Amino acid sequence: MAGFDIVLIVLFLVVVLLIFAGVKTVPQGYNLTVERFGRYRRTLTPGLNIIVPVIDKIGRKLVMMEQVLDVPSQEVITRDNATVTADGITFYQILDAARAAYEVDGLENAILNLTMTNIRSVMGSMDLDELLSNRDEINVRLLRVVDAAAEPWGVKITRIEIKDINPPRDLVDSMARQMKAERDKRASILEAEGKRQSEILKAEGEKQALILQAEGRRESAFRDAEAREREAEAEAKATKMVSEAISSGDMQAINYFVATKYIEAFKELATSRNQKTLILPMEATALLGSLTGIGEIAREVFTRDTDKPAGAAAAPRVPSVTPSSEG
Repeated sequence: MAGFDIVLIVLFLVVVLLIFAGVKTVPQGYNLTVERFGRYRRTLTPGLNIIVPVIDKIGRKLVMMEQVLDVPSQEVITRDNATVTADGITFYQILDAARAAYEVDGLENAILNLTMTNIRSVMGSMDLDELLSNRDEINVRLLRVVDAAAEPWGVKITRIEIKDINPPRDLVDSMARQMKAERDKRASILEAEGKRQSEILKAEGEKQALILQAEGRRESAFRDAEAREREAEAEAKATKMVSEAISSGDMQAINYFVATKYIEAFKELATSRNQKTLILPMEATALLGSLTGIGEIAREVFTRDTDKPAGAAAAPRVPSVTPSSEG
């Protein structure tokens, strides 16, 4: 009986051990592969899982979270034969644990070498200037190529970033001189463009000024013509009145006409530039008599226009004035 009890206890312990061996707990973010006699059987997901003890065993433990892989620096020769040093970083995530475990040996090493190879391929197909200015395009092309190559392994490449691109020091100095020359060129172009705009604006201003001056001269000429026209009308009207007075036999009208012409001639004689000595062609009293006649004519005309009833028409009458003379 004692031996039988020992056997039962042993069997109980074996059963307990088998139960514990068949129960597997998988943490969140991990997957376990199950192998039966060395062949892949199934994948255990996070949580409580049961396998067949002794027959089944755990094959690989895979991280299903997104992982980061640092790409070391390497030399790249560009299309224009410039040598640069570049490094990067790759983000990837396992989507199929079975393929990641059994389709490739050394997943991280495979992704690393694949990324480095494609960095040399993509960057080597570009010129140096294009390489330095189109980093986003390089990242997109690398991601597309590497992701397509890693898809049979059950891996998703989520991102590839180029961290640093370092040209040689002498090449950096040459690029700095080129950039300075380019900036000097742009500055000269902008300065010339500014002068050109200034000249254009100045010419436009002068053009507008000439237009305004021409407009002013035209307006002035128009005003002068209008003034001369009115002056001619007034002179014609005065001449008509004098002619009517002469036709009626009024001698004072003749005296008025002669005195007017005399005063105009005397004015031109007095204002001449070359005239230094003034010689009167007649006695001053004759001039005064003429002026007296003019005053009488004007006074009579104004008196007649004031006293004449509306609608009445009468011939102008100039009073007779005898010019005085001496000697």
